[in-house]
Amino acid sequence: MTTRNAAKTNRFRRHLAKSCVLAAGFWFCSAAWSIETPLQQDTPPPGKANIALAKLHDITNRASELAVQALSMLGINYRYGGTSPETGLDCSGLVRYVFKEALGTDLPRTSAEISRVGEKVVDLRPGDLVFYNTLRRGFSHVGIYLGDGKFIHSPSAGGQVRIEDMDVAYWKKRFNGARRISTTAEDQQ
Repeated sequence: MTTRNAAKTNRFRRHLAKSCVLAAGFWFCSAAWSIETPLQQDTPPPGKANIALAKLHDITNRASELAVQALSMLGINYRYGGTSPETGLDCSGLVRYVFKEALGTDLPRTSAEISRVGEKVVDLRPGDLVFYNTLRRGFSHVGIYLGDGKFIHSPSAGGQVRIEDMDVAYWKKRFNGARRISTTAEDQQ
């Protein structure tokens, strides 16, 4: 094995290990919400509290599904206009692929078009889309927020799908905003 291939393999293993840790964390959070608490059969749970808990559970499941699907793309090569992991993905191709596979949601093709879907958000939650100005025009790049100030994206030619820290000066300076993509009619109300 050449030095270059060994380095590539080691990098892939590190990304895979990080992915497994993150996926396990999302799974654990999701599992914690699914633990059933004993309720008496005669008394129905309080209406508003039950609805709020159900929404929180849905948000957690949605975020987990998106994160696990996105993390499974780590190491996939960047390809301009790419729409499949087999041939490579660009930033919007990654986002479209993950949302389609995880939630069955079809998104537009380009990051600029995707930036007009969903609702603007300030308080980020895992699964939200984060947009950047990387080509001297707004909304020219998109990634998926994972939580803890991190996002996953397909960077540029010669790169691979990877996780970045939003607090790095490069990304902070180019941040254009975030959007939350609704997957149900109730989310859109």
